[in-house]
Amino acid sequence: MAEPAPSPPPPESTPPGPTPPGRSAAGAVLFAGGALVLGLLAAAVLVLLGRLVVAYWPQVLTALLFFGVLAGIVVRQRYVARRERRELRERAQLARVDGMSGPEFERLTADLLRRDGYRSVQVVGRAGDRGVDVTAVAPDGRPIAVQCKRWTGRVGAPAVRNLIGAVHSSYAGHTGAIVTSGGFTEPAIAEGTGYLHLIDRAALARWLEGEPLRL
Repeated sequence: MAEPAPSPPPPESTPPGPTPPGRSAAGAVLFAGGALVLGLLAAAVLVLLGRLVVAYWPQVLTALLFFGVLAGIVVRQRYVARRERRELRERAQLARVDGMSGPEFERLTADLLRRDGYRSVQVVGRAGDRGVDVTAVAPDGRPIAVQCKRWTGRVGAPAVRNLIGAVHSSYAGHTGAIVTSGGFTEPAIAEGTGYLHLIDRAALARWLEGEPLRL
């Protein structure tokens, strides 16, 4: 059988030729023309605005002042509204605390300590506890001794002095603290400074809101 004749080679493809000079030049002219038109329009708008400001500057200044004052009022109202909502939440939680018994307040304090990462939290308030109601271990390993006072009045210096004595005698090495739903007298603050952490009503409100307690 005769060998088939070889097929003719495919025709060579002709590479596309360069873009005609006229087409690229026309595109560049159109682009430059469009940019020039936009630039002229922008300049015309700026000139018009400038003339309006010059011609009506008292009205423009009044409008700017008006909108500035209005923006300030809106920002302040939002800030006041947020603050009032926060204070309302704090009052609502403090109102709940004000209705608690002493043991309930001790358990609440223990729960808040657990929430903040304190370990080995125990409610130990009982006869002979020397004023310590809750013990715990802080996240950094320090032992904590806490006295809880669900009071509406202010804690005085004698109570602070008694807890300082209890910490030094029965809870040596512990960091002492008093948590109260009331406040502290000035002598109590002076007595406890450098020896105890004094958590008053305002600090308790922040603690209830979720701010961690660092003793």
